[in-house]
Amino acid sequence: MITFLVFSFLGDFSSVFFSDPFMVSLSSLFYCISYFTLGYAAVSRIRIFNIDKVVGICLLLVISINAYLMYQLFTVLQIQISDTTEVALFAVKSIALMALVFMAFATYLNKDTKASILFLTTALCFVFSDVLYYISNYYVYHDMFVVLDRLLHVLGLFFLFGYIIEYNRKRKKRLVLSKVSTTAETIGV
Repeated sequence: MITFLVFSFLGDFSSVFFSDPFMVSLSSLFYCISYFTLGYAAVSRIRIFNIDKVVGICLLLVISINAYLMYQLFTVLQIQISDTTEVALFAVKSIALMALVFMAFATYLNKDTKASILFLTTALCFVFSDVLYYISNYYVYHDMFVVLDRLLHVLGLFFLFGYIIEYNRKRKKRLVLSKVSTTAETIGV
C-alpha cells in the first residue's frame, strides 16, 4: 500500500505542477504503476473463494460493459491524442483499473463485508476519476469535470484509508482471538 501511495503522490505532484507533455506522460506512468501496485496488494490479500453461477454471470456482465465503455473511450482518444505514448499509457492504466475493479467486485459479491465495500468504492472512484480526466483533457473541457475528477480521486484515497483501517482492525482482531485461544489451550492442558 505504501508504494501505491508514493506513486499516486508522484502522479498527483507531476500532474498539478507541470504541464509539459513529457510530464503529463510521466504522471500517467506514475498513476499506472500505482494502480498496478494497488492491484497487487489486493490480489495478495484475497483468499481463494468459490463463485457461484449467478455471481459469476453478474461479474462477467459488469466487466464486459466496463471493457466496452473503456474501448469506446480508447477509440475516441486515439483520434484526439497525437502522442501514442499517452494512448498506450491510457490503455495500460485502463487494464489495471479494470482488473482492480474486477477483484474488488468479486470480493464484494463473495464476502459482502465493510472492507470489501470500501475497496470496491475506492476502485470505482479511481475509475471514474480517470475517465473524467481523459474526457476533460482530450474530449470536452468543462470545469465541473475537472472538479469532479479531483474530488473522486480524493474520495478514492479517503475510502482506501478506510479500507486499510478496516482491514487492519479485522487482522488485529484475528490475532488477538488466536492468541487468546492459544493461551486458553495452554492453560487447559
